[in-house]
Amino acid sequence: MTDPASDGSAAAPLYLRVAAALRNDLALGRLAPGVRLPPERELARRHGVNRQTVRSALQLLREEGRVATDRRGTFAVPDELTDRRPVLRASRQAFPGGAETTGAVVRAALSWEPPPTALAAPLALMPGEPTLVHRQVVLTADGSTVQRAESRFSRHALVRIPQLAHYRRVARHRRVANDRQQPDLRLLYHWMHLAGLRVTHRESVGVTRQSPRGDGSAAGPARLVVHRVVNDQHGQPLEITDIDFLGQGTSLTYEFGS
Repeated sequence: MTDPASDGSAAAPLYLRVAAALRNDLALGRLAPGVRLPPERELARRHGVNRQTVRSALQLLREEGRVATDRRGTFAVPDELTDRRPVLRASRQAFPGGAETTGAVVRAALSWEPPPTALAAPLALMPGEPTLVHRQVVLTADGSTVQRAESRFSRHALVRIPQLAHYRRVARHRRVANDRQQPDLRLLYHWMHLAGLRVTHRESVGVTRQSPRGDGSAAGPARLVVHRVVNDQHGQPLEITDIDFLGQGTSLTYEFGS
C-alpha cells in the first residue's frame, strides 16, 4: 500500500498527495509503461480517499502526460511517448514557468499591491485597489535571465480559487519565504478546473526591442513578449499575465487542449 503522505507534504491537498504517490510508483517501475492502473475504487481504498480525489489526481497525471485513459481504463504512458525536449513551455494547463524548464532555476515571489492603472478595470478592480501579484524569473544554470513573468489576479479569482486565498494571506502579511518555500502556482489552471471554472485564454504575442526594465535604458536584442488574459466561462476576469522571453534562441511551445 502506498502512503499518499510519504512525500512529507501532509499539508498538501489530498489529490496532490495521491498524484505524488502514483508518480513515484511510475518512476520506480511499480506501474510499468503500458500497464493498466488499478480501478478508481481500488485506488481510493488503497490511498484512503474518495473516488473524486482519485479522479483529480489522475486528471493531473494525464495533463502531465504520464498516464492516458481510454474506454479500457487508465494506462501508464511509455517514456518514449513523453516529450522531454529542453524548451520553455507556455501551455493552457501550465502557469508561467510551471511546465518543465530543463536546466533552469526559477525564482518566484508574491506581493499585495495595486496593479498599474491600465490593468485595474480589466481585472474588475477599483483604481488603487490592491491584489495578489506573482512575479517570476527563470534563470539558466550560468545565471542568465531567460524569462520574466508578472501575473495579477482579480478579486473574483481570489474568492473562487481556495488555493489562491492561502497565497493572498501570505502576501498580505508580507511573510518572507526561503528558496524552498517559494510560491508554487504551477497547478493554477488545474485549481481553476477543480473550482468549477472553465477558462478561456486570449494571448497577444509580439516582438520588441525596448528595455525589459522599461526605464528608458538602451534597447537590447529583440525579445518575445506575451500578454495573457484569462476569463471564466461567464466572462469574469481571473488573471492577467505578462511574460517576457529574454533569452537568445529560446524555444517556445504552445500546447492547446480542451
